[in-house]
Amino acid sequence: MPNQMLKVKDLNVFYGTIHALHDVSFEVNEGEIVTLIGANGAGKTTILHSLSGLIPSKAEDIIFMDKTLKGVSANRIVEKGLAQVPEGRRIFANLSVMENLEMGAYTRRDKHKVKQDYEQVFVSFPRLKERMHQVAGTLSGGEQQMLAIGRTLMSRPKLMLMDEPSMGLAPLLVKEIFSIIEDINKTGTTILLVEQNAHMALSIAHRAYVLETGKIVLEGPAQDLAQNEQVRKAYLGG
Repeated sequence: MPNQMLKVKDLNVFYGTIHALHDVSFEVNEGEIVTLIGANGAGKTTILHSLSGLIPSKAEDIIFMDKTLKGVSANRIVEKGLAQVPEGRRIFANLSVMENLEMGAYTRRDKHKVKQDYEQVFVSFPRLKERMHQVAGTLSGGEQQMLAIGRTLMSRPKLMLMDEPSMGLAPLLVKEIFSIIEDINKTGTTILLVEQNAHMALSIAHRAYVLETGKIVLEGPAQDLAQNEQVRKAYLGG
């Protein structure tokens, strides 16, 4: 049996009177890439924000690495090993590439290992090394996405939440970003991926959940869902 890393039980989110997530339950096992797919507004990003502690939510429980995350603050959640690559990259545009990476490591106490991790990020993203002193706001969209991923890696997450990593990128760059996500997973980081490009997401994920209007309507191995008639019609264009 695979080790369960994250178990979400009956997660509910309300925005005022709007019930955005209805009793959402799912799990992520160690070493997996799990993807959440669904139309815009289905609640995918809301799930990630709830897990990161960025928005208030109600759940029977959210268990990460055998401990509850209920009532845990956002910065403590990062310290526990769960970190998010936000939608729209959200890098610190007026800081240099290197300073952005330093911000990613701010919760860490093991300063000698931080240095090794900078090197590791530069091995994964050689373009960031070439531009380490450049102001991040002047990078291209693809480079900014790489920086957002590199910054999150600097916190040494056990589980990485990724929100729409391909958004706004040219098709060639999308392929590159997805291949980077697979590489990160192969080095031992578990990934929960929210992605509008369902075709790409299902091609790299182990398992998938399909969300519709705040509810999980389908789940299963990613390859099976990629062949599912309903999923193909709704999300894969045919």
